[in-house]
Amino acid sequence: MMTSDTARDAAAGSLKRRASTSSLSSRGCRRHELHGRPKGSMSTVSYVDEPGQQDDVARLTVQLENTYQLGPTKPFPVVVVNHILKDVLSNYLREERYDPEVCRQMAKTVSEVIKGRVKDLLIPRYKLMVVVHIGQLTSQSILIGSRCLWDPKSDTFSSYVFRNSSLFALANVYAVYFE
Repeated sequence: MMTSDTARDAAAGSLKRRASTSSLSSRGCRRHELHGRPKGSMSTVSYVDEPGQQDDVARLTVQLENTYQLGPTKPFPVVVVNHILKDVLSNYLREERYDPEVCRQMAKTVSEVIKGRVKDLLIPRYKLMVVVHIGQLTSQSILIGSRCLWDPKSDTFSSYVFRNSSLFALANVYAVYFE
């Protein structure tokens, strides 16, 4: 009897040191003794085993007051983004020949470069989505469509088509205002 009480006290002390919580209080232990559990058994939940990333993120996140700003202070610079699209697609794909494996990786690379260049413009409160399609230029036709639910007053997009002798590329940047 005495060893189980000592073991329970030692377990409770170590739980306090590790910042863990016990799912049963001492009253709960007595209640479970009546329902067939052995005396001195204890159920615990330890937060030491779980990754602490949630705690770190919560600590680093800055809570800001609502601004109640329902629209952008200045419009999204579609013309500047069009120039970025033209520049990036021309520089990356000017001399490329169509190869499915190379073009698949190139589409990922080009979309990341475009997203980085548009983010460098530091346009506040816009969420950006960049979609790049690269295909072989032969005698086929292609129709690419997209749909989105957005506010036409503040949300917009920019698009550019590039062609060389072997391939075509379509790059779209969707800018959705984040209230």
